[in-house]
Amino acid sequence: MAFTIAYSKKNNPAHQASCFITMLRLIIMVVFFFLGTTNTLYAENKQNKTTYTANEPGFSIQSLETLMQDRVYLLTANLNYHFSSEAIEALEHGVPLLILVDIEIRSPRWWWSDTTIAELEQGYLLLYHALSESYVVHNLNSGTQNNFIRLAQALSFLSTIKNLPILDANLLDPKKEYYLRVRTHLDIESLPAPMRPLAYISSDWQLSSGWYEWPLQK
Repeated sequence: MAFTIAYSKKNNPAHQASCFITMLRLIIMVVFFFLGTTNTLYAENKQNKTTYTANEPGFSIQSLETLMQDRVYLLTANLNYHFSSEAIEALEHGVPLLILVDIEIRSPRWWWSDTTIAELEQGYLLLYHALSESYVVHNLNSGTQNNFIRLAQALSFLSTIKNLPILDANLLDPKKEYYLRVRTHLDIESLPAPMRPLAYISSDWQLSSGWYEWPLQK
């Protein structure tokens, strides 16, 4: 008997209308809560962005140039590094940042993917020493180290590559065409393990110039 009464109540039109209205009210409350939260986050993000003026976090390549000297190709490049506030905060709390410059020499093929003739990777470790209040750029390829008082000075130093030997011209076929492509990016794999999951999905850590191509002059 109890089952029959409960079943009848579920199928009562008045009861169904009451349930529908209650559900509708809940949906409206959730929507307004979400909109309020979104607007708050947007306002906070907008306020935070004002500290970076017109510059958005990101890496870019401003220019590339190659020349051949004593049958060796040399690369000169101007790069631009603008870190997110999250990356700078991590740096100033002792987290080293590894910046990689990937360089490839490739030969185009119309019938298949282009051939990679040579690859070179330059690694620069950017650190902050709290005791000396200085920024350090350590070239992992040459082993040289440079110290700077300000972060802007360190980034300015990183932004210039001048006459970097990249390839012996004798290794190339004079009858073929070749081109150079370069990119620079922050190496997420070098971050401490607890930071990586967030870095993989956050645009604040996805800092890369993408590939920039340049014809290799013979």
